[in-house]
Amino acid sequence: MNDKTRNAKNDRLIIFDTTLRDGEQSPGAAMTRDEKVRIARQLERLGVDVIEAGFAAASPGDAEAIKAVAQAVRASTVCSLARASENDIRTAGEAIRPAAHGRIHTFIATSPIHMEKKLRMTPDQVVERAVAAVKLAREYTDDVEFSAEDAVRSDLDFLVRVFDAVIRAGATTINVPDTVGYSIPVLWGERFRELIARVPGSDKVVWSTHCHNDLGMASANSLAAVMNGARQVECTINGLGERAGNASLEEVVMAVKTRRDVFGCDSRIDTSQIVPTSKLVSTITGYPVQPNKAIVGANAFAHESGIHQDGVLKHRETYEIMRAEDVGWSTNKLSLGKLSGRNAFRTRLTELGIVLDGEEALNAAFARFKALADKKREIFDEDIQALVSDEAGIDACDRFKLVSLKVCSETGETPHAFIVLADGGQEIRADESGGGPVDASFRAIEKMVGSGSSLLLYSVNNITTGTDAQGEVTVRLSRNGRIVNGQGADTDIVIASVKAYLNALNKLFGAEERAHPQV
Repeated sequence: MNDKTRNAKNDRLIIFDTTLRDGEQSPGAAMTRDEKVRIARQLERLGVDVIEAGFAAASPGDAEAIKAVAQAVRASTVCSLARASENDIRTAGEAIRPAAHGRIHTFIATSPIHMEKKLRMTPDQVVERAVAAVKLAREYTDDVEFSAEDAVRSDLDFLVRVFDAVIRAGATTINVPDTVGYSIPVLWGERFRELIARVPGSDKVVWSTHCHNDLGMASANSLAAVMNGARQVECTINGLGERAGNASLEEVVMAVKTRRDVFGCDSRIDTSQIVPTSKLVSTITGYPVQPNKAIVGANAFAHESGIHQDGVLKHRETYEIMRAEDVGWSTNKLSLGKLSGRNAFRTRLTELGIVLDGEEALNAAFARFKALADKKREIFDEDIQALVSDEAGIDACDRFKLVSLKVCSETGETPHAFIVLADGGQEIRADESGGGPVDASFRAIEKMVGSGSSLLLYSVNNITTGTDAQGEVTVRLSRNGRIVNGQGADTDIVIASVKAYLNALNKLFGAEERAHPQV
């Protein structure tokens, strides 16, 4: 490797987004194939280098979703996770076959506790399995990533041995994950510095970091790794992920961009697409963004203090280290209105990266847009995203569909709901009282359905501003250990709530069982 190549490599930070895989492991955040494709197209527009589209061996549905993403995305590398087993790797290899640029990401645990208690393998067997996995993956692609699961609790000498072996076997990216979110920045940085110094052939591969947020330090740990030689960061939009989540893409990207004087590298991310991407992922997964979330939270660029307001008015940089416009906060422009035609609607869908299946789907979406335009004066991009997501959440095979809803709520009286549902084409009806119109509606539904599920979360967020804004409702249900999220949107919050509840019920009654990669 010449000096010019080495410098180019050191200046470039590769962004590996795992929202569609690790992010999907958030309770209830499972996405359909079409939803994954929508997010993948937006990630490509964002400038993400590698999109980990899923875990192909989890289920046939996961494999098909990865294949669909591989067909839809051309600029970004499309990746599938695979355990160090022949079935996983071959399934992953077939799933990424349509990709313009494909990667297999294989892993095996390397910590003593994982090797002994989970794998029940000796260290020699783990090394042998890791090498075999990389060699098999090379039959499908030259772009092979290897991860040492639970590297944070692994013996350093053993990590050096494993990484040396897989590099010689053909791995091109070496990922060091803090699987359980155990590390702290200074120690994580030291681990990277030592590994890069000690592993033979370390200059021939890209070093990657994958951190979890159990102690609230995923982004900080990732940045510490970058400061010590890592040139790929594995992260998710909004920090989505199981347990406390993953390193947040927007935090890592903007930290490196804002403090290039410290990190000495930069990504190719189009930062103006950060907020639109954040909103899309939030809408599809049903995970709202907290107002004080860095970069993408509603309050991220708000100044309440009088001293701060005065300083910003006199000179923006007194209290702002980056501009709201730079991360996309100015992109929620008014796009369409009541008098907008079908072609204008189609054009806006294209600009937003939304691809519908044929004219029939376009006509249905346009009809819903017109209905919405009758209810609200101004329609924003976020409204269109929610409209399409709400439509996509209705499957022809869904068991339960809303036919009609009537609620009565007045001062001094107990709220009452009258609901008619279609259950497999057969109309059923019930009425019930409750603590409020939403509670009464949910009780009436349960009276008919008898799902036996527990309501874990009920969340309402406005999609845009104004009293006529669409309300976006997330409902999280649990039954027999399975957790699902349901979403619904409407200018009427009770209708949105019922839509969300039925969406969750349909997932409970019809969801596909999926394997977990770390089991």
